[in-house]
Amino acid sequence: MQPTNSAIHNSVRRISPPALRPRRPLHGRIRMIVMLAATLAVACPLLHGQANPDKSIHDPSLTAPPDANAQMQMRNQQTAKQNFDAANEERKKQIANDSAKLLKLATDLKTEVDKTNKDTLSLNVIRKAEEIEKLAHDVKEKMKLSVGPG
Repeated sequence: MQPTNSAIHNSVRRISPPALRPRRPLHGRIRMIVMLAATLAVACPLLHGQANPDKSIHDPSLTAPPDANAQMQMRNQQTAKQNFDAANEERKKQIANDSAKLLKLATDLKTEVDKTNKDTLSLNVIRKAEEIEKLAHDVKEKMKLSVGPG
């Protein structure tokens, strides 16, 4: 009786050492080796950069602190901006206070005008109207005023 091919193949497989068995394709191992090499190629410069933190990859003029003149100019600009903001806040407060005063004067004038008849106006009513006019003009000028740096 003659053995079949599959029987011979199975018997060879059982008795053959692992080195003689057919291997898996190499493309999987090659792919792994290439990926490892690429990872090392990327990681090595990064690791080298971490080992020497004193050496910058940038132009030193870009990372250098500003000189004394530039620092003084920046402080002056910052102070001017703070002064500008403070002046504008004060102007807004004055406008709000003057507007409240203007409203009070206008309501007082209305009540006094309501007390008089249509043919007579008191000197007090005329004075209040002039005061309202002057205050309204001042508020209008303060609203136009713009305090700016420089």
